[in-house]
Amino acid sequence: MRALAEVHREALAATGRIVNDISASQLGAATPCDDYDVAGLLQHLISGNLWVAPLVDGKTIADVGDAIDSKTYGPTDYDASATQADAAFSQPGAMQKPVAVSYGPVPAEIYAGHRFIDVLIHGWDLAKATDQDTRLDPELVDACWEVITPQLDLLKGSGMFGSEINVADDADPQTKLLAVLGRRG
Repeated sequence: MRALAEVHREALAATGRIVNDISASQLGAATPCDDYDVAGLLQHLISGNLWVAPLVDGKTIADVGDAIDSKTYGPTDYDASATQADAAFSQPGAMQKPVAVSYGPVPAEIYAGHRFIDVLIHGWDLAKATDQDTRLDPELVDACWEVITPQLDLLKGSGMFGSEINVADDADPQTKLLAVLGRRG
């Protein structure tokens, strides 16, 4: 697999293209992610991006407090948040740093894999909700499979994504990926 920082960067950029085509009239639209409308999903993605730098720099959730989550973000905040997340994961040695995330201290590499999945799949959610092109880059789909496969049971039980949907054995990799994460391609 290519370096996680690289595929994460590409997922940030792909999702950024989708975010940049969201109109104000679409912010209340429902998304395939049951917990969020478009505005809520943008809030989730942007705040998630903004958490990366402090956590990779060694801060804890308690250290950061509500400095990130207490703010309201919109489409115009996405690019800056993506730049910050990319810079944090791209610094030399970043992937080996311990990161104190909500599910325990883990190497930043694990956290980066989870952020990559989150950014890629929620980008698809936003595209679906706003009637944009929902085709994911096949290389990013393959990279996502490489991250997900060893953790599949853990991810299924985490509640981070929807319940798995059955699809035909001969479905394409994107359809299978979305289905395992509770989405209909």
